[in-house]
Amino acid sequence: MVEARWNGSVIARSDDTVVVEGNHYFPAEAVDPSVLRPSDTLSICPWKGTAHYYGLHVDGADNADAAWYYPDPKPEVAKIRGRIAFWKGVTVA
Repeated sequence: MVEARWNGSVIARSDDTVVVEGNHYFPAEAVDPSVLRPSDTLSICPWKGTAHYYGLHVDGADNADAAWYYPDPKPEVAKIRGRIAFWKGVTVA
């Protein structure tokens, strides 16, 4: 079982993550939706496509753009569609 933790809380848990470039992509349904905050941030990866972001809100603390996902990934990484990955201080183990 892989967990993502931030600010003392488990924000995602799954035994079905997909690892790409060392990042665990959790199924969206494995992520606590109450901690996700929409973001307008986008970034472009030449081989994965356009990443969209969420901020995290846990116990009164915010972590801007700490989660990302690819709603329409390129065919080479179609397996990450519907999945969310983390960074910016989120511990994944």
